[in-house]
Formats: sequence, C-alpha cells, structure tokens
Amino acid sequence: MTTRDLSRIADALDRLAPAPLPAPDWTASAYVWDTDPDRLVPVQKVNRIPLHLLLGIDRARDTLHANTRRFAEGLPANNALLWGARGMGKSSLVKAVHGDLEKTGLKLVELQREDIHTVGRLLTLLRAAPHRFVLYCDDLSFSHDDAAYKSLKAVLDGGIEGRPDNVIFYATSNRRHLMPRDMIENERGSAINPAEAVEEKVSLSDRFGLWLGFHACDQDNYLAMIRGYCDAFGVTIDDASLRAEAVEWQATRGSRSGRVAWQFFTDLAGRQGVTV
Repeated sequence: MTTRDLSRIADALDRLAPAPLPAPDWTASAYVWDTDPDRLVPVQKVNRIPLHLLLGIDRARDTLHANTRRFAEGLPANNALLWGARGMGKSSLVKAVHGDLEKTGLKLVELQREDIHTVGRLLTLLRAAPHRFVLYCDDLSFSHDDAAYKSLKAVLDGGIEGRPDNVIFYATSNRRHLMPRDMIENERGSAINPAEAVEEKVSLSDRFGLWLGFHACDQDNYLAMIRGYCDAFGVTIDDASLRAEAVEWQATRGSRSGRVAWQFFTDLAGRQGVTV
C-alpha cells in the first residue's frame, strides 16, 4: 500500500469521525446555536429593550425575573412557557430579564425552532460548561406531522439524563399548547382513542412548570407604553398630540400591542431626530 493510499484512507476516516469541535469562547454573555457545523456563535450586542421599559406586563415580568434570578443563584427554578397575543413582549421579556441579570454571569443561548431536533447535542455541550444558561426558543410551535417535539419532551422531563442542572429552558409561543387548536380537534375526532391522541400532542406544554399568559393590551396601556418610551429617551410631545397620532398609527396597523407602540415611538423619535 502506497503513502498516497494511506493518506486517502486517513482523509476518509476524518470525514467519518471529524475532530472534536474547539471549546466555545465563553467571554460573551449571549450565543446563537448554529448546526452547520455545531457551534455556539457569540452575540456581541443583544437586540433588547431595558426591563423597566416593558410596561403592561408587570405580573409576567416580576414572575419571570424572580424565577430566573433564583436559577442564576443556583436555586431550583422552572422551565417557562410564555404564550399569548403576538407583539405583547414575550421574547422582549426573556431578553430583558437576561440583560438585567447578566451581571451574575448568566448566559443566554438562542435555539432556532428548526433546530429543535439537535437540542440533545446542544445540551451535551452546555452540560460540560462552567456557566449557567437560559436556553431560549422563540415562536415555538409544531404542526401535525412534526415529530421534533418528542426530542424536546425527553429533554425537559422524562429522559434518563434530563435537563442539565446548569440549563433552564424558556420558550415563547402564540399557542398555549404549542399546537394549532384545529390540529388538536382533528386528533380528537379521528383517533381510535381520542383522549390518548390529544394527550400525546399537548403533553409537551405540561413539561413547563411556569406558564405566563400575554393578552392584548387596551388603549390606556398602549398609550402608557409610548409615553414611557418618550420619557426614557427624551422625546417631547404633549399628551393630546401623542394620543391623536398614536391612535391613528394603531388604526393603520389594524392592531394594538407593545410592538405597535414601539414602532410608533421609533417613527416619532426619528421625526424628532432623537437617537434610540
């Protein structure tokens, strides 16, 4: 066998069993999980709003903050599902809570919905790290033919290894049970044993010990959000003008939410030449 043949065999073995990935750079406070190849990509600046500017969701804010603070201190804490109306600050709250507590050394890792099936590999990496992590998945939901939720079920509760002690899982979703209502109804109507079929589909949400509901805001809260942003960033506008312009903005969007409030404020700040 020639040297060239041996080299070719060695290259083939490297492709079959690649060298271990280098240890992540743990100097950042936030990361995005990338699977091509598996690695944690540091995020130098997280896109978030300060915690004190999230208005109208006081109970959810205080509950999630307390749960996360206990986890950061090494105390027992629950996985959390933030569900409900779109644009009401679910993902903003997760990022803001982390921002308020990152001085404790807590790190945030974002897992994309389409990479849920790789969560086991990610947890193996985090388990060995000398840090505590909030593992966060935004807009989590599953369709009728999606089996990825089974990977997550075993990780959250029920698998042999389970969730590492240094990892907590937070997810946001517009759906309380992470699956469309019509899909649950279809399962109930077509299965041989309807109760068992539905139970299999909704049992994932039961693995979250903390459920936080977000509901559409009324006009007073919508205006209060905008006023809070104006005061925080030094944008000046009288109450009558703010109300008239904000209500018109809301009408053109066809909805009223924290996201719409921030979008109006961004437009207002831009018109006044104020940097946000």
